[in-house]
Amino acid sequence: MERIETPIPVVIQIVTGHFLQGKGYTNWREHGTADWLLILTLSGKGRFGYQDGEYTAQAGDITLLKPHTLHDYGVDTSLQQWELIWAHFHPRPHWHTLLDWTEVAPGLLSLSLQSPALLRQVESVFAKTDALARGAMRRKEEFAMNALEEVLLWCDAANPRSEQARLDGRVQEAMNYMCQHIAEDMSLEHLADISNLSVSRLAHLFRQQVGVTPLQFLEQQRLDRAAQLLEVTSRPIQSIAGEVGFDNPFYFSLRFKRHVGYCPRDYRRLRQDGDRSI
Repeated sequence: MERIETPIPVVIQIVTGHFLQGKGYTNWREHGTADWLLILTLSGKGRFGYQDGEYTAQAGDITLLKPHTLHDYGVDTSLQQWELIWAHFHPRPHWHTLLDWTEVAPGLLSLSLQSPALLRQVESVFAKTDALARGAMRRKEEFAMNALEEVLLWCDAANPRSEQARLDGRVQEAMNYMCQHIAEDMSLEHLADISNLSVSRLAHLFRQQVGVTPLQFLEQQRLDRAAQLLEVTSRPIQSIAGEVGFDNPFYFSLRFKRHVGYCPRDYRRLRQDGDRSI
């Protein structure tokens, strides 16, 4: 039996929605749409058909359909409902790596957000995306696209094809801790406790996956933060050194020059244009 084509939405930048659909809900677009379609399953199950079979999205799964890919999706026949947040969008040029997901079938991609914390984050930001896209702000599409980019950035943490997802979770925990406690005294022993690893295992795994030792990584973060503060503030160099964990301003200056090629004073003079300080 010939199926009835679902109307194709007009998408300039982004169109979104949050649906709770019952049994019998289905969409059919033989040639898809010219935009991308992102669907997060909140509850129930969604069925996605493709040429040689079908894929079932469960709560916590996020599905991506490329342009001109068959749209054959709806409530799974075994259930009564499907709750989903969706977005039709035209990606910004620099998003291509964020859309490089594992294919279930040609043009049909999916990720499983297995971390409860990550899923909550994606749900929250996707809901914000929908609220912005359907709001009354003058530049609502731009705001919604910014929020959607954040959704994709969070999804990247669960993407097995991304460098972020290939990091061991314990290494990521150590990295997060260092970034959040950048000015504190830090030891390998303390980081190992935070990561639930032995000192030797943390040192080996961190170097293997990140390419530097944990304390080298910490120094890089400190010096990068110092560079930001030198560029956008007029605070004294000694104060900035202390804020990023260096008690000795002379040693800070030596390490900073080795990191960026200029001493802090020269770097500030080169980067500031006279009206960027806050």
